[in-house]
Amino acid sequence: MRCPVCEGPEGRPFQVIDGRAYGRCGCCEATFLLPEHWPTPEAERAEYALHRNASDDAGYRGFLQTVVAPLLQRLPPAQHGLDYGCGPGPVLASMLREAGHTVALYDPVYQRDPTPLTGSYHFVTCTEVAEHFHRPADEFRRLDALLRPGGWLALMTCFQTDDARFAQWHYRRDPTHVVFYREATLRWLARHHGWRCEVPCANVALMQKSVTG
Repeated sequence: MRCPVCEGPEGRPFQVIDGRAYGRCGCCEATFLLPEHWPTPEAERAEYALHRNASDDAGYRGFLQTVVAPLLQRLPPAQHGLDYGCGPGPVLASMLREAGHTVALYDPVYQRDPTPLTGSYHFVTCTEVAEHFHRPADEFRRLDALLRPGGWLALMTCFQTDDARFAQWHYRRDPTHVVFYREATLRWLARHHGWRCEVPCANVALMQKSVTG
């Protein structure tokens, strides 16, 4: 069973829950839904349409502040970034623009123009997106290529911690979530790509590309 995150052969059966089979990697510690249980693109879009993340929602802005605040502490003024997987209402991009940065948008469903993927950026944000990646190894290679030397990847996803509660975990029950990362998984990715990894708070990882990268 090959791991979709590190692409190693150390994946093993982990749990079967309501007929959905999950694997666990012995190398990077990722947990992943087996491909035969992935949702269809139509089912994914239907689930995304249920989300309500308005730009004037103080609660949602507060949620995003968890990643915005530590990222802004590390950015010089007037940097150029990309909100990768921005969704239909790019609230995060708006918050970063309010702080004086420019932000391009890309989303495979809602902002499908691929032009931003030809650029390079001082920072890339990836919030509540990585758990949807069907081919995370390819996605992280793309994210690395988008970063300029010294650039920051700001990633927010709910870290998987408690195997005993995995079956009832709200994050697992979202049918569009197909891969789950432990902090150790993200630190593996950082080592693999030569990034410096910081975890300033729960569920947030900030990874800086080497200046010689």
